[in-house]
Amino acid sequence: MSGTQRQLVAAVLLRRAGQAVGVALVVSVLCFAVVRQLPGDAAYRIAAGRYGDDLVDADSAAAVRAELGLDRSAWQQLGDWLVDLLRLDFGRSLVTSRPVVAEVGYYLLGTLQLTAVALGLAIVIGGLAGVLAARCPGGWLDHMTTAWVALVRALPPFLLGLLLILVLSVHLGLLPAVGHGSSSSLVLPALTLAVGLSGLIARVTRDTVVEITRSEHVRFARTKGLTERLVLARHALRNAGVVLVPYLGVQAAILIEGVVVVESLFAWQGLGHALVHAVFWRDVPVLQATALVLALLVVAINTVVDLAVLGLDPRPRKREVLA
Repeated sequence: MSGTQRQLVAAVLLRRAGQAVGVALVVSVLCFAVVRQLPGDAAYRIAAGRYGDDLVDADSAAAVRAELGLDRSAWQQLGDWLVDLLRLDFGRSLVTSRPVVAEVGYYLLGTLQLTAVALGLAIVIGGLAGVLAARCPGGWLDHMTTAWVALVRALPPFLLGLLLILVLSVHLGLLPAVGHGSSSSLVLPALTLAVGLSGLIARVTRDTVVEITRSEHVRFARTKGLTERLVLARHALRNAGVVLVPYLGVQAAILIEGVVVVESLFAWQGLGHALVHAVFWRDVPVLQATALVLALLVVAINTVVDLAVLGLDPRPRKREVLA
């Protein structure tokens, strides 16, 4: 790696590190403020999560309030959380008393598994359809791709998930409808996310490849006698990656932030699942840590996208650094 390349990578990492710090502070404060505005008695909800709804009374709620310091001012509670955050101490769950790091780490693994499989399926399905459609613009496959995009984008994820459950689980019995921990239980939620995303990937891939194959440098490659397959592999796809990689990064961020509905529908234990339960039980440390991890994942994805685009086409950022 040359000195200029190291400068470019260092500039990207430094900018994203500063963004991560700002995101952590903003998300922590906003989560705390939102939880304070939720209706109901937080101590009562936490006690219900610990002991069950049937065993909760005013005395148990008062004991929880005194134990957790919920009777202190909001500024004191927020200050304690920010100090602990600076020390990377996320505390313990108010409901299970387990370390928040262990709780969130377990759910984070589930979300990463679901997102990676869904994105991989969407890239394979959408990318292949887009490249094939781009080889014959205006053909029958191109029209089928357009119809596919319209169809999958018109279906909300929860409706698509229900349809997949009815067809693949209830009627055909091929896959479990809900569950966590096995590869078979991962297929339906991943497919639900991948189908909706594959249509957009197919359309963006098709438009990008068509535009690039009509460019001057690709025409010149054809005049040198290269086959259409070599032209596509050596010239079109690499240049298309400069457009597609940022788009895939945006979609990956949307997938991570949008898994709440799908994880709840299929009882998949990920960050979305944890976030819903943390809100319901007023488990503030888990809620804040989960939202923080989701936000930092978006920053991490943007960092990876910046570095990938830098490797594919360093010219724009090189001009910025050298300026």
